[in-house]
Formats: sequence, structure tokens, C-alpha cells
Amino acid sequence: MYPMSDSKAKKLSTDAYKGVRDFFPEEMAIEKKIFSIWRTAAEKYGYEEYGASVLEPADLYRAKSGEEIVNEQTYTFTDRGDREVTLRPEMTPTVARMVAAKRRELTLPLRWYSIPNLFRYEQPQRGRVREHWQLNVDIFGVESIAAEIEVINMAYDITRAYGLNDTDFEIRVNSRKVVNYITRDVFGLNEEAAQKLAKLVDRKDKMKAPDFELAIREAFNMGEASDVFMTILNSKNFEEFVSHLPQTAEEHQGVREIREVLAGLERLGITNARFDQTLMRGFDYYTGIVFEVFDLNPANRRSVFGGGRYDDLLSLFGNDKVTAVGFGAGDVVAKDLMETYGTLPKNDAPADIALVVVGVQNTSYALDLAQSLRTKGIRVAVDLSGKKLGDQISNADKRRIPRVIPIGDEEAKNGKLRMKTLSTGEEVLTSSDEISIK
Repeated sequence: MYPMSDSKAKKLSTDAYKGVRDFFPEEMAIEKKIFSIWRTAAEKYGYEEYGASVLEPADLYRAKSGEEIVNEQTYTFTDRGDREVTLRPEMTPTVARMVAAKRRELTLPLRWYSIPNLFRYEQPQRGRVREHWQLNVDIFGVESIAAEIEVINMAYDITRAYGLNDTDFEIRVNSRKVVNYITRDVFGLNEEAAQKLAKLVDRKDKMKAPDFELAIREAFNMGEASDVFMTILNSKNFEEFVSHLPQTAEEHQGVREIREVLAGLERLGITNARFDQTLMRGFDYYTGIVFEVFDLNPANRRSVFGGGRYDDLLSLFGNDKVTAVGFGAGDVVAKDLMETYGTLPKNDAPADIALVVVGVQNTSYALDLAQSLRTKGIRVAVDLSGKKLGDQISNADKRRIPRVIPIGDEEAKNGKLRMKTLSTGEEVLTSSDEISIK
């Protein structure tokens, strides 16, 4: 026997799990618009879409990010086969695994993109939740700086498609090669000290100036070197920055690449890109050029997405080196941006025409008519509620359906129909074969 229901049993909550989102039709309309912007941009550049499961072996992220990240910032569990599994927190290790798996079968260069669902166990806040969707764009097998120029150009197109003007944002560019050159070659820091300094610079805008300078002095443990470093760090532009470096810096590969990227973007008409020596994005991850799109609006001054070159990731799988450049753009930040600039899309009407049925005996005719219209590409919703005519028309209006056609006994008998445009009240006498929404 099944147990009798307990009327006093605790009711289930209607709240979503903390840090994730429900997408009601209004929110889904925004999500669809963001995805459309991403797909349009990626495919305009000849990129192909790929996909993969949200489940990956936990070791994949341990190898890339370390034990601490996996244990504290991911959803990791042991499955029934005693395997450690992680809900993917990012897509790059997955695509690297996929490329490594079929390296000999794939023809380089590869231009791939995906829009995966990602999960991170962290404190929800503005612009960051525990589950989100993200555009991932990657180009594999191009050694030249043309790959960076191409993906930054696409990032520019996406930001403009969000509704921003060139004066609303800027593209900031730096290079891991230049950072390494300064910290190791110019100042002689070991790898551990160089990473510590890079992470400190990454927090510069979040610290008070005196506190930051004190931290720099402590990092160098010597006064004069820290003064020289601060002079370099406070350079107003790329040329001033280079002038503070040893003369050999002019021939340094990282310096040449930054100059080439900025010049290449300017040739494409992108004039809001600039060098930023404080950009330390993914110091442990990237191997060359790094970039970010930065919103200049006072209400939202922050980095909104970015990426760079990562040439060493496939080595995790013991494969030959494959060069790669890519970026990620999240849906939460995209929505925040569009909300800030007033460019959020409105929820489109779910149908072009609503057939409002008067009398249950006319439902079959309405369903047949609807199917005939759908074969012409017209979106049709049939009201099956059995409510009064006025209530059905009111419901169609609330759902933003622009036109209604009443279906009663006469209409079902002789096929003569009246299509009414709700916004103007205009009525058109027509027949099932002549109905058009043009």
C-alpha cells in the first residue's frame, strides 16, 4: 500500500537553489537575445559550434587549477562508480581535452565556439552567481599575432552589439611576456616572487595608494627598486612605459606584439584599445597577449570579459604543443551591461495571430485553420480556454499577440474571417487562404 498523504507535511519551497536562476519568459527573452548576439558574432568570423557534457573528471581541474580550487570552488562529488566528478566550472579544459583527443584527425587552424552552462561554488554577488552561461571562443593553431587581433575584434563587435558605443568602453591590452620580462629579467625576481607581485598589481585599484606602495616595497624588500617599479607602473601610455625599460626592451617579443596588436586593431577602425601595464589577467594561465573589455560607465566601472593567448594547456594531456587564443563572455555580465545602457530587449509576442474560439463545437475548425496557417510560417495560438470572447481577446492582448481572429459558428461554416489588429482596432475581412501578416 502507498502511504496516505500527510496534510501537515512540510511544503516544498518554491525558491530556486541559492545562486542559480529561473528563466521565466521575460528573462528567457533576454537570454535568447544574448545568445543570438554571441552566435551571430562567432559565426560571422567562421567559427563552428561544439558542445560537451557538464560532467568532467575532477582530475581535469586539479591538473589545471590545483587541489584548493577543486575542493573549495567547484561542485565535486563521488558517483556510484566511485569516480570523482565535477560540474564544469569553465570550458577551456574541456575544449583542450577534446582537441588533444583528436589532435591527429583535426585540421588546424580550428575556429570553435560554445555556449556552455558553468558552475562555481562561490558567494553570489552582482555579476557573479553559482551557475551561468558563457560564450567561449577559441582559435587553435595560429602562432601569429593575427589570432589575437581577430578575437579582440570579435569581442569589440559583441560589446557594440550589447548596445554600447566606443566611448562607453575600452579594450585593455597587456602581455604575460612583458610582465615576465619586467619581474624576472629587469628586477631579477624568482617565479614565486614574480607571481606574488603580479597578483598584488592585479589588486591595485582595490587598494589605497599608500597601502599599495607599501605592499610593493615589502614585495621587493628594497627601496630603490620599488621606486623604479612604481615609475614603470605609473606610465601614462605605452611609449612612456617602454621608455622606462632598458633599451633592449624595444626588441623584446612581448613589446613588439603589444605594438602590433594595437596597430592592427586601429587599422580595423578600433580606436578605443589601449595598453594597460596593470592588467594581470590569469597570470598563471596565459602565455602571451591578454586583454579585457572594460566598461567606463560610473555605475558599472569594471572588467566585463576578456581572454588571451594560452599555448601550454594541451601539454596537460602529454600532446604536442598547440597554440591557442580565446576569450569568455558571461550572460550575467551581459545582462548587467544591457540594463545599464537601457538596451535590454522586450519579450516578443509568442504568436502572430490568436484564434479565439466561441463554442467548443468550433475547436476542430480552429485547430485545422491554425495548422494550415503554420505551414505558411505564421505563428498561431489557439485559445482553448472556453472563456467568453471578450476575455479571450483580453488575454491575447496581455500576451502581446497583435492580431485576433474570432472563430464562431458562421466562420466555421462559410470560412469568412475577420482579422482584427488590437493596437489600432482595424479589421480586415479575409478567408483562410488569403490570411497574411505582412
